[in-house]
Amino acid sequence: MTQMAGFRPKHFLWQVEAKVACVRLDRPERKNPLTFQSYAELRDTFRELRYADDVDAVVFLPNGGNFCSGGDVHDIIGPLVDMEMKELLAFTRMTGDLVKAMLSCGKPIITAVDGVAVGAGAIIVMASDIRIATPAAKTAFLFTRVGLAGCDMGACAILPRIIGQGRTAELLYTGRSMSAAEGERWGFYNRLVDATALETEALDMARSIVAGPTFAHGITKTQLNQEWSMGLDQAIEAEAQAQAICMQTRDFERAYRAFVARERPVFEGS
Repeated sequence: MTQMAGFRPKHFLWQVEAKVACVRLDRPERKNPLTFQSYAELRDTFRELRYADDVDAVVFLPNGGNFCSGGDVHDIIGPLVDMEMKELLAFTRMTGDLVKAMLSCGKPIITAVDGVAVGAGAIIVMASDIRIATPAAKTAFLFTRVGLAGCDMGACAILPRIIGQGRTAELLYTGRSMSAAEGERWGFYNRLVDATALETEALDMARSIVAGPTFAHGITKTQLNQEWSMGLDQAIEAEAQAQAICMQTRDFERAYRAFVARERPVFEGS
């Protein structure tokens, strides 16, 4: 297994405490844009998290009052204009691989959004399991604003499942900002909290999840993602098998014994 507590990334901030990993993009003076390097390092980090036994939940946090302004205009968009198709496809596959890595990392991901979360930043928020924001959060899938299609990094597959087809179509065609109030009303954001409480709320939720049966949480995340492409009969059978696996864990036994003893169960993730 991998130990992530000692990990020192070069292109974003990383901290692990009590099995909760915190991630912050680290270019606050430019609203935290992504670069080729940060894309790749984030992708590799989430791939590695699948094998980490010292991280049971991830929290994406804002930095300097903003979450992420998307791909850096000078460091990414400028160079893309001069690339050939082979290089362009390598880049777009890499960005999609970040979403794949987030979905398959086996750890619940909570994202806390303040300020702007646009372009690829909005995609990171979308690909998270739980999303919290401040009333000042502005979220935009603004790919059409730079002459691109809205179908970026899985947006056309994932976003309709969160907010519906019509609302997704509007956001992807127009590239307009979704206000925080819209995001909460549409189910994109789980809740809105004051900026002063944002990080505390996200970290408290992560700690609550980590205190639960973390092996079972990993199964839940897997099923949430895999059942998108299943029929109902197949999904019910997959869940039957998944639950039978969880019934073999010590945490299931711990919960039973705690119930019998009229105590609160203490889960250990095994």
